[in-house]
Amino acid sequence: MTNLFHRLVRPPIEKLRAFTVRLLLFLGVRRDQVGDELSRIPVYALKGFCMGSADIIPGVSGGTMALILGIYERLLSAIRSFDRTWLENLSRLRFAEAIRSNDLMFLLPLVSGIALALVFFTRVVPLPLLIITHPELIYGLFFGLILASIVILFGEVEKYGLLEIFITIVGVLTGLAIVNLVPVETPTAAWFIFLCGFVAISAMLLPGISGSFILLILGKYAYIINALGEFDLVVILVFATGALTGLVVFSRTIGWLLKHYHEATLLLIKGILIGSLWMIWPFQERIYETVRGKEKLVSANPVWPDAITGTVMASAAFLVAGFVLVMVISRFSTRKTAAHHGR
Repeated sequence: MTNLFHRLVRPPIEKLRAFTVRLLLFLGVRRDQVGDELSRIPVYALKGFCMGSADIIPGVSGGTMALILGIYERLLSAIRSFDRTWLENLSRLRFAEAIRSNDLMFLLPLVSGIALALVFFTRVVPLPLLIITHPELIYGLFFGLILASIVILFGEVEKYGLLEIFITIVGVLTGLAIVNLVPVETPTAAWFIFLCGFVAISAMLLPGISGSFILLILGKYAYIINALGEFDLVVILVFATGALTGLVVFSRTIGWLLKHYHEATLLLIKGILIGSLWMIWPFQERIYETVRGKEKLVSANPVWPDAITGTVMASAAFLVAGFVLVMVISRFSTRKTAAHHGR
């Protein structure tokens, strides 16, 4: 059996590893860093999968998940690397320089993980359906995740005066205003699908504001999810073009704010996250409508459980699990960063 493994399995694995090493060296990774980069690829892909999973759920933000996983600012930086210099290198056929200017060893596995999650949770495990059949469990988990990220953000700000409190309140009111918007009927014209992609991806980059929920407000959540599930290339391409445009524009806006007003931006983000908890609270009176054979959430009002039932206990367990998971990830990331700086 061991000989069979060495003859049939090991050679393609070694070839794949050799190819990956050459690719890393081509992308400018130093030879002594190749091992570290190879070990991080599955981690980045897993984080991308988590982001994609979050983006499927109305009310949960992929930006929030990036913040929870400790990759938010690196993600913005990687997106901003597709700039004028990058376009000039492409136009002059300097492909190597163009590729090396991007954080592709981070972006490629991350985007692959996001894409895999979108396909997996629309084609294999229908997450939009699970949100309807088991909303208390799904939203309980994400409520815990977001609550923990808010606690972590409290530690990112050095002091809290009147100005800091005011900015946080503005964020809370902004989050509440957005999550209480009413879904509207909208056209399916290409220009509007492009606009939906632009606005939804911008929301995804902002922690606390869900791209899926923005699509819900714009009346296109079921439409886009159906297009992804049925591989409607026309709709997908138009939507993706709008999303790409939104990435380029909005990532620079958020990046500039974090660079020049880092604390104020974090406070605003924290406030938006607190406001978004209204939408994520697992116990709600939810009203659905059937659109194209799919159940679509049209309104939700938070309520307190009437009694301690099995569902309530399970939801509470998922909430605690989500909270603990984020705190453990944060503690692990902090120790790893401290160890790295201590070298």
